[in-house]
Amino acid sequence: MSLTQGMTAKKLLGYYQNKADQDAREAKARGDLVCWSASVAPSEFCVTMGIAMIYPETHAAGIGARKGAIDMLDVAARKGYNIDCCSYGRVNMGYMECLKETAITGKKPDVLVNSPAADVPLPDLVITCNNICNTLLKWYENLAVELDIPCIVIDVPFNHTMPIPEYAKAYIADQFRNAISQLEVICGRPFDWKKFKEVKDQTQRSVYHWNRIADMAQYKPSPLNGFDLFNYMALIVACRSLDYAEITFKAFADELEKNLKAGVYAFKGAEKTRFQWEGIAVWPHLGHTFKTMKNLGSIMTGTAYPALWDLHYDANDESLHSMAEAYTRIYINTCLSNKVEVLLNIMEKGKIDGTIYHLNRSCKLMSFLNVETAEIIKEANGKPYVSFDGDQTDPNVYSEAQYETRVQALVEMMEANVALRYATKHSLILFDEIGRGTATYDGMALAQAMLEYIDEAIGAKTLFSTHYHELTD
Repeated sequence: MSLTQGMTAKKLLGYYQNKADQDAREAKARGDLVCWSASVAPSEFCVTMGIAMIYPETHAAGIGARKGAIDMLDVAARKGYNIDCCSYGRVNMGYMECLKETAITGKKPDVLVNSPAADVPLPDLVITCNNICNTLLKWYENLAVELDIPCIVIDVPFNHTMPIPEYAKAYIADQFRNAISQLEVICGRPFDWKKFKEVKDQTQRSVYHWNRIADMAQYKPSPLNGFDLFNYMALIVACRSLDYAEITFKAFADELEKNLKAGVYAFKGAEKTRFQWEGIAVWPHLGHTFKTMKNLGSIMTGTAYPALWDLHYDANDESLHSMAEAYTRIYINTCLSNKVEVLLNIMEKGKIDGTIYHLNRSCKLMSFLNVETAEIIKEANGKPYVSFDGDQTDPNVYSEAQYETRVQALVEMMEANVALRYATKHSLILFDEIGRGTATYDGMALAQAMLEYIDEAIGAKTLFSTHYHELTD
């Protein structure tokens, strides 16, 4: 009997996350190669060559979620890594320094002994790709220099126009073939193209079931709590070319479909509004960001970040152009107009009422042009938005009070929007304390504008409770 038989998707997630790390430890013990890879670099090549894979971004996110980032950030700071560097990178550099010290002295430093970090081995090579940011190039170059190991770089240029031209696909396909040639030299054996086809097929099965999960958010009420995508994305990053991801995602998608048919929803009837999350999760405060919205009856039904791994392509395309397009079309590697189109489509599909933008101190690319993006989207669909300051892994760059104040204002605007959108002259509208979470004059202006709109455009009977006594003048 299989060890995983009868497991729920949640248990499968934990099992396969641990197994992926165990696979790497066992590979290292056997003398087989271990690779540290960027999160959206093609996994297919190393898996074909039988190289065990570790993903530093996912590993750092796990450390952050388990409240262990501060110690690793301190190690990195003592080694001279600047606070303005990506916190994923700094956590990873701190962890790498601890592993180096262990390898040299034969003894784990106390900071590593006491760390909640998953136990993973040092790499024998690194592979990176600049389709999500150029910071990854210097990060992995630094790893290669510090550890004196090979570094494979796959260049995926930014798309200033869409659709992606054929010459760009051809260039990236050549980058893929060059990476394969380097792996043949490192491994000392030829690339197995037949196995490569099997690995591509496996990747596509994993991606298919990943998309099945995300698609469940389109239903209203939603059987999917969108924050679960942040939890399950560890496997789409680290195991998409293995059956670990396929098995887990299929189980989760099947569970969600069963719940939908049975009328079982994520918020159990308490869903009032739906929002889009734009940006990387705040891993050290994931629970707070989720619970605050849940307590306000607002559910996440759309986010572009986990959709970075919607890497669907034609596995039969031997030119690799289809695969090249999949790895270059991710929305943060494309122009502003395409980014806006992607987010608008997510909002429409998820029946979304507003957006939360994470202004991420670490990830400049994920925060770049957020204000412009937000204004263009608001102009296009009239949906409100707010932003908050945070960081993907550094717990100090986050204020619970600021987040709560901002999202309270968003929920109020979403609820008001919904009420005004569907109200008629036969409706009875009840509003209580419009303008909470805003500056005094902003709140008063919002309340006055809503009153005037109801009076002039709707004509509905309205009870309007407010502390803005000026509105009665």
